[in-house]
Formats: sequence, structure tokens, C-alpha cells
Amino acid sequence: MIRKFLMYMCAVIIIPCQAYALDITVGATTWYAWGNRYENTQDYSIRTNSNYAFDPAFLYGPAIAVKINDDFNLTFVYLYSKFDYKENVYKDSGGTYFVKSNITRSDSDLAVNYRLNNYLKLFVGGKYLGYKIKLSYDDTNDERFYANAKHNSIGPGLGLNCTYPIIDNLFILGTISGFYLWSTGEEFEDYGLYSHKYTKPVSMTVGYNEYGINTNISAAYYIAPISTVISLGFRYQYFITDYKEYDAFYIDNIKNQFYGITLTATYTFSL
Repeated sequence: MIRKFLMYMCAVIIIPCQAYALDITVGATTWYAWGNRYENTQDYSIRTNSNYAFDPAFLYGPAIAVKINDDFNLTFVYLYSKFDYKENVYKDSGGTYFVKSNITRSDSDLAVNYRLNNYLKLFVGGKYLGYKIKLSYDDTNDERFYANAKHNSIGPGLGLNCTYPIIDNLFILGTISGFYLWSTGEEFEDYGLYSHKYTKPVSMTVGYNEYGINTNISAAYYIAPISTVISLGFRYQYFITDYKEYDAFYIDNIKNQFYGITLTATYTFSL
């Protein structure tokens, strides 16, 4: 799924380059982010609400832009990372549990940008979020349970970019956007995520929608002799995972937030 999506993104960007003389920008971006998630459950006899914190980690990946003309350009960004949960403790009717887990995460955006004036651009496009979760639960009876989940969602996004010159080649960049995504994959549980009764893997498909916001502000400096831009800033992302079938999965929704420092370097050339 992810491989096909990325191949499509690259094709959308590269094919126009074969027909026109365009300005191409390529580079790399990183995001050193902290995060947490809050699970809101409906059946409190099964499981209490849980608030998980993530250990900070780097997300990293390519950043590509294609300037079609003075008014339109295409942008593509892909970020990948592995996060670890800090150890958490929660209690329910089954006892006390010590939870450890990690997440492999992919976050991708493809957008068409339209210049409104010298400072503002409106953009619309598509967003993909995907991650795999591995959990282990140790209880007070020295029993251990494992759980895994695959999570994929895709949908539209809309937002504004702002570029404001400060002095010479120094700029302030700002972005705010919203998105609404639909699930495209399966979530499943193994070896008793919510019950001690399971003796073999149990899996289920659970539908959900996701919606949220992205914001970013950074300072950028253009190094003219080498046609390179270096930017340093801060990014915040908040989104809600809203499950359609919480009666089976015991989770109504999950509130997710990630925030941290960004660093990007890009080089521009013409074809």
C-alpha cells in the first residue's frame, strides 16, 4: 500500500517535468517530535481511559517541489519514524498492567499550491497516515500479552502558506492546514489485548475516520550562490481517530498530538 502510494506521488511530480522547463526543488526534512495519545473508552468495566506519552524521536524524509508557473506549484513531503511509548501503568477489573509499545509511522502530503499574492498561497491535496503498533502487556500475575495493529488512512487536506521577508535573504514561513481521512487498512489484536481468555490470535477489521490540523512556523535563509534554502522551525500536529465500531473494539476515539523542532534543507535547479 505505502509503496504504491509513494510511486504514484513521484509519478505525479515527475511526469510534468518531461513536458515543460520547470524549477525543481529537492531536499530533506527532519522533525524531532514528542507526542502523546489519549484513548477514550466506552466500557469502563473492560478498560479505563489511557493517556500514553511517546519518547521523542526523529521523523525524516524527502521534500520535493515543482514550480509549474508563477501561480502554481506542486509539493510533496514524506516523513518516517519509529516511536517508543514510555512505560505506562493502568488498572481495570482484570488487574494492574504495565504497558510497553512502539509505533512505526509514515506521514505523507501531496499538494497543489496557488499563489494568492506575494505573501500567501492556498493549497489543496491529499494526505496519508500509516503506522504499525506493537504492544506488550505484563500484569501483576506475571502473565504477558501481545497486541499488534496496522493503521492506514488517506484523504483530502486544505490550508494556507505564508512567506514574509524579514531582511535580505531571511524569511519567516508559516503553514496551517486541516485534513479529513478515511481508513483503508485493518486493525487487529493478538493474544488477549483486552482479555485473559484468548489462547490464540484474534483479529478484527475496524473502521475509523481521522481529522485534525497541522501548523508550522520557521525561519528560512536563502543561500544564493548554491541555490539552497535552510529552514529551522516548530511544527504541531493534532488529530482525532474516531472509531465507527467501538462496541467491538472498546475504544470510542483517540486524541493524538505531536510537536517538535523541524529542520529542512532544499536545493533548486531548472530542467
